[in-house]
Amino acid sequence: MSRLSFHLPFIDNGPTADSITPMDWEDKYRTGETFWNKGAPSPPMKQYLERHAVRGRTLVPGCGHGHEVALAVQYGLDATGLDIAPTGVAAARALYPQLAERFVVGDLFHPPEPMRGVFDVVLEHTCMSGLPPTMRADYRRGIDLTLRRRGLLIGVWFINPDLAPGDEGPPFPFSLPDLTALFADGYAIVEDYVPEVSFAMRVGRERVRVLRRLG
Repeated sequence: MSRLSFHLPFIDNGPTADSITPMDWEDKYRTGETFWNKGAPSPPMKQYLERHAVRGRTLVPGCGHGHEVALAVQYGLDATGLDIAPTGVAAARALYPQLAERFVVGDLFHPPEPMRGVFDVVLEHTCMSGLPPTMRADYRRGIDLTLRRRGLLIGVWFINPDLAPGDEGPPFPFSLPDLTALFADGYAIVEDYVPEVSFAMRVGRERVRVLRRLG
């Protein structure tokens, strides 16, 4: 069991300008509008963990139904999943009851003190692409607050998703230069490639980029 396993009350601080509010995500889980959930962990993430001996305390932000948390534990990581939607966390606990205490309700942008600066690894999958461009700086700050120095940010980044006419997202268009710029200061690229495996609708539109926090 993770030493960071605990339960947090869900607090809705109300809407913020130019952002998706916590209640929006909760509503999506309650109504079953979880189109990002493929019922299994990310194939590129699985392949990466198969090929690399990654260890340590691990955070999965925006963990949703918990597939990447289960994957991380399978490969020996002490993983904690964080999500702002209580219904999403409840679904993860139901799907993976043996890992229930690893799923935490909370806000990546304002992580509780016990989660600050303690993670050796952050696993990113679909959390970033679910945020509008105005919240990317908040995402970066959340990573900075939770990932220790010299820690790894292992990301399967959804690059430039195709959107229907008039649809602005989520997922939100996110280019490789955008990703580079977001972490240009304070992080070094360890690996960067187009994955060999992906979910069917994401072939050629994902990027595995691993970043190490400097310090």
